[in-house]
Amino acid sequence: MKKSSSDKVDVRKGTFLAEVAELWPMAKGSLAEVHKPCIRPTCPACIRGDKHPAYIYTYMAGGRRRCMHVPRELVPRLRQAIQNGRRMEERLVQKGCEMVREYRRERDMRDRRKGTA
Repeated sequence: MKKSSSDKVDVRKGTFLAEVAELWPMAKGSLAEVHKPCIRPTCPACIRGDKHPAYIYTYMAGGRRRCMHVPRELVPRLRQAIQNGRRMEERLVQKGCEMVREYRRERDMRDRRKGTA
């Protein structure tokens, strides 16, 4: 029995959702290590000119660049989420290309059938 178009869509959707689940957690943005002075006026490290490492998450919201301080213990998880987000963006581009190619293939098949009918 031949699969209907909606059956094919359901299978592809299920496959895509499984890929999304494997990539969870996801985030879009960047993570940077910066060095900043602390607020204590008598900090020996700051007095020497050494600054304290900190992490900043940068992202776009409402068309503007935003930044957030990231606690050190969250850094590995956020780094992985950003990497997963980039993989998902690549996958979405691939899906768009696949959609156009499939449309063209189906259109060409319809045109060939019309030409031979």
